[in-house]
Amino acid sequence: MSPEDEQPKKVTPGEDADDGRTIVRIPRPGRDPSASEPELFETIRGSLPGDRTVRVPRAGEQKLRRLGAGAFEATINVLRPATKLGRWWAGTRHVLIGRPMTTAELPHERLSKFKALAIFSSDNLSSSAYATEEMLLILILAGTGAFSYALPIALTLAILVAVVAISYMQLVRAYPRGGGAYDVTRVNIGKSASLLAGSTLCVDFILTVAVSTAAGVAAITSAIPELHDIKIELALGFVAVLTLGNLRGIRESGSIFALPTYFFILSFGAMIVVGLTRLALGHDLQAARPEEAIEEGAAAVSLFLVLRAFSSGAAALTGIEALAEGVPSFKAPEARNAAVTMSWMALILATFFIGTTILATEMDIVPSESRTVVAQIAATVFGENAFFYAVQVGTALILVLAANTAFAGLPTLASVMARDGVMPNLFMFRGDRLAFSNGILVLGVASSIVLFLFDAETHSLIPLYAFGVFMAFTLSQTGMVIHWRRNREPRWRMYALINGFGAAITGVVAIIVGITKFSDGAWLSMTAMAILFVILWRIQSHYSDFQDDIGVGLADPAAVAEAFYSVSAGRAQTVIVPVDQINRAVLRTAAYARTLSPAALAVYVTDERNVGEAFRRQWEESVPDVPLIILESPYRSLIEPLMAYIESMDRANGSQAVTVVLPEYVVKRFWHRALHNQLGVRLKKALANRPNTVIVEVPYHLDR
Repeated sequence: MSPEDEQPKKVTPGEDADDGRTIVRIPRPGRDPSASEPELFETIRGSLPGDRTVRVPRAGEQKLRRLGAGAFEATINVLRPATKLGRWWAGTRHVLIGRPMTTAELPHERLSKFKALAIFSSDNLSSSAYATEEMLLILILAGTGAFSYALPIALTLAILVAVVAISYMQLVRAYPRGGGAYDVTRVNIGKSASLLAGSTLCVDFILTVAVSTAAGVAAITSAIPELHDIKIELALGFVAVLTLGNLRGIRESGSIFALPTYFFILSFGAMIVVGLTRLALGHDLQAARPEEAIEEGAAAVSLFLVLRAFSSGAAALTGIEALAEGVPSFKAPEARNAAVTMSWMALILATFFIGTTILATEMDIVPSESRTVVAQIAATVFGENAFFYAVQVGTALILVLAANTAFAGLPTLASVMARDGVMPNLFMFRGDRLAFSNGILVLGVASSIVLFLFDAETHSLIPLYAFGVFMAFTLSQTGMVIHWRRNREPRWRMYALINGFGAAITGVVAIIVGITKFSDGAWLSMTAMAILFVILWRIQSHYSDFQDDIGVGLADPAAVAEAFYSVSAGRAQTVIVPVDQINRAVLRTAAYARTLSPAALAVYVTDERNVGEAFRRQWEESVPDVPLIILESPYRSLIEPLMAYIESMDRANGSQAVTVVLPEYVVKRFWHRALHNQLGVRLKKALANRPNTVIVEVPYHLDR
């Protein structure tokens, strides 16, 4: 071919034009004109009316990049909107959450132990700021003399922290997928137990955000009482900031939130060290009686009262389970790094909790409506100076950022459950910044509703909180006992004994919390868990019936071919069929497309090349008569690469109509509609205004 033949050929109006668009053909050496290959070069009209000058966009402006025969990769250009409003919104998103990231960048988003401690320990460490106060609020019902029970209770809880931490260190090594208690119970106990674990964890994470944010606002209003009247607005604002920060990706949120976490560790640790040192040196550290101090009660010190105080202080254990959900976020080796981080977290927590309890009891601290126990300790140790405010600022920051642990845990858990068909599959997908954006948004909205309903009041939220935590602990440790008995790995008896002891202790604590906190509000969280359990059960049952109905898992090429040809009518017409898997609905759609055209094409969009090639091999073995095109989408977009490919085929075939055939699942129950057809709805909307485009939907009726 001569150089002149390779130059763009100008087309005058009326020549090979469609709706006023100028079409440019760029012949390629060795290209078969009859082959169904898209034209990757786009034409750009001049800015003046009637200007027919054509230029070929530079390589960096193309929406698709050729990877090889029958394979293309979508570039960042597919995400660039065509309208002014779309460009404005894209620019706003870029400022708020950052540029879109490719799937290949995911390994670089993994967390070091230093950043992971800041993200996953903030909830757990923040418990030391209010767990002691929650114990004292119960013990004061029997007078300040009952405060002598606080330290023994704290020591018992510290032992429990060690047992649970050791148990979870074993769990993350055995189940590093990120499902935590849900994954353990699913594998070792069964469906019902796993759904119970999943529902308790989901409710627990929502309450974590609400409780932590409310406690952080309480610390702020203790230092600045004038802000007490707008505490709900402050709480909702903090949740919005955390939601936005996590949408930017886990590594960037770790960078943002690491400084406040370590500031808290240093300031709070300094308060405990200085306070204990001054007590050891014989300094007089009697706390001044605060305003609005809680009045002493006249109840007797009974076993029930001590158990209530124990269950209130058990809030110190919240947050340990979040790290088990976040194992995939660690740098390799993931399980080992997660276990090391958990040991650091447990040690810091136990030190802070015991130290706070010793200082509170030795200084005769009395809980107050207007000033937290930690604020009183800091004022007594340092006086109301810069160090006092440093502790208050650090405490407020860690309490608010404790909610960030839930933002790191729940979206990952929801993605695991969605992959198992227990939650809607929209929770599987990562957003522009490789975070599970849908899970983050749902968590932000749900926790904001809880804060609004309970007036951002910590003491009202705490009773709802701890029961789900210990239910998850108990289920996970029980599952680990069964795991060790089944696998019988080296030293399995010792590990099973540790997990069995942990299951027994946390089970007893769950019963104590459930009984003692039931009338205080725990019944609300139990009800929410039960409702969510039923919802998850129905979703899982539907997805199971759905998979059986469409026949996913047709691994035998002969069976697939038989299913395909049994519905083929043999007529011919050119069409494009977006596919995502091999099932009966997709085979029916592809077979129908083949009746319209023998040149029908199947198009598969993926963000991982190896997945696409594996699917190609499976497809070509099973449905050889329908060629498959792979569109690699490193930015995980589905609609835009498909639209770019359809437009390129439109340019390649001139004014010929483009037919897109889509499968549509027809469900029997109205609520099933939200679980299917989301991609089809979005693609139909994108195709609706395209000229010369035909959309065909092939319904597949689900029987259950």
